[in-house]
Amino acid sequence: QVQLVESGGGLVQSGGSLRLSCAASGSIYSINTMDWYRQAPGKQRELVAQITTGGNTNYADSVKGRFTISRDNAKNTVYLQMNSLKPEDTAVYYCHSFLRRFGGRQEYSYWGQGTQVTVSS
Repeated sequence: QVQLVESGGGLVQSGGSLRLSCAASGSIYSINTMDWYRQAPGKQRELVAQITTGGNTNYADSVKGRFTISRDNAKNTVYLQMNSLKPEDTAVYYCHSFLRRFGGRQEYSYWGQGTQVTVSS
């Protein structure tokens, strides 16, 4: 069984910072991309940031220059450093990964349970 567990969400004032973490655990053979998505009330889930195994990154235009994604491959963990937070960043943030389990022949998509980030004005 594989789990992605997020932590680090909370309430912060506009202009503040938060750091999200997501640890993948279980019978993992290899991890490909690790991503952060978010979903605000009444809106579709959107990709916030993505990082490959080699460290290449991709960001949504709305967070470029404010958010930084990183990963520790030895710990199967991905981080999202969020600075200069705005009220429009308020959402549930989800960790996502394509990974391969031991004994498996292909990669599958896995999601965390989500962590709430609320930015007050």
